[in-house]
Amino acid sequence: MKRILVTGGAGFIGSNFLNYILKTYDDIFVVNYDKLTYAGNLENLREIEAKKNYVFIKGDIVDHEQVSNTLKKYEINNIINFAAESHVDRSIHSSYSFYETNVLGTNVLLNAAREIDLEKFLQVSTDEVYGSLSTEGLFTETTALNPKNPYAASKAGADLMALAFCNTYKMPIVVTRCSNNYGPYQFPEKLIPLMVINAISNKELPVYGDGLNIRDWIYVIDHNKAIMKVLEDGKSGEVYNVGAKSEKPNIEIVKLILDYLEKPYSLIKYVNDRPGHDRRYAIDSAKLMADLNWEPEYSFDRAIQDTIKWYLDNKNWWERILSGDYQNYYKLQYQTN
Repeated sequence: MKRILVTGGAGFIGSNFLNYILKTYDDIFVVNYDKLTYAGNLENLREIEAKKNYVFIKGDIVDHEQVSNTLKKYEINNIINFAAESHVDRSIHSSYSFYETNVLGTNVLLNAAREIDLEKFLQVSTDEVYGSLSTEGLFTETTALNPKNPYAASKAGADLMALAFCNTYKMPIVVTRCSNNYGPYQFPEKLIPLMVINAISNKELPVYGDGLNIRDWIYVIDHNKAIMKVLEDGKSGEVYNVGAKSEKPNIEIVKLILDYLEKPYSLIKYVNDRPGHDRRYAIDSAKLMADLNWEPEYSFDRAIQDTIKWYLDNKNWWERILSGDYQNYYKLQYQTN
């Protein structure tokens, strides 16, 4: 039986992953290890919290003793590291917590993993480690790392640390690098939930710069299924890009949301661009598709409508999140011209 430690399982991608695997697989045992920072929310996991093959541990991945004890107590043989400080804007304002969690935390996990009978360590990363693309081309697994902001640099450092442990200690480690996720339970600071919630509330929709920065989007459930494919069949020492070939300029996403909600474009408010804002991301998943027989199942048109509807149907969830602390951050980040 796979006995999996999932770090960061109360966050957006992690909680969607846990909900998916614990409803899909009967022959696994999962420990969710999460610090419960501002973006961690146990409400996301209510549907699975009573399952006998699920345990939640509140803990910090930089705490070697707690990590090591948890691995041994629950006889963990697989680790999936979702835990990360992940918002670029926050990393620009204050970068240390990104270094601490994303680099040092990954190092602690890797060292603790050396003490157990490990089947697979999966480091969950991002396409942002590759930097920015011009109007042509795609990121492949051989694209040189060229992170442009503190968040991306911290994730690149974690990736390299994981691959170094694989090479040095012959540990079974794989890395996935995914494009922008969207779907249920995403914290409202990210583009899609921010725009949906503001539009529902008839508030201004702050758009960086000219709104033409391009991101490659993937529905979080497709990402979850890719993670399981890599966990089960991924080759040690390999990197796998995960994307759904859904490049969209930010302003197109914003207008699509406004159209769906029947709100006017006059709600759009262009604000000062993010420092060092990458212009375009686009990811090539050909290796994952060919080697592990994975492909995305959700079209962007279908999944974005499902996502918008989820926020419409779960107003109580996001209203509880919009706390005073969040409002202070919001005002700091989106001062308009």
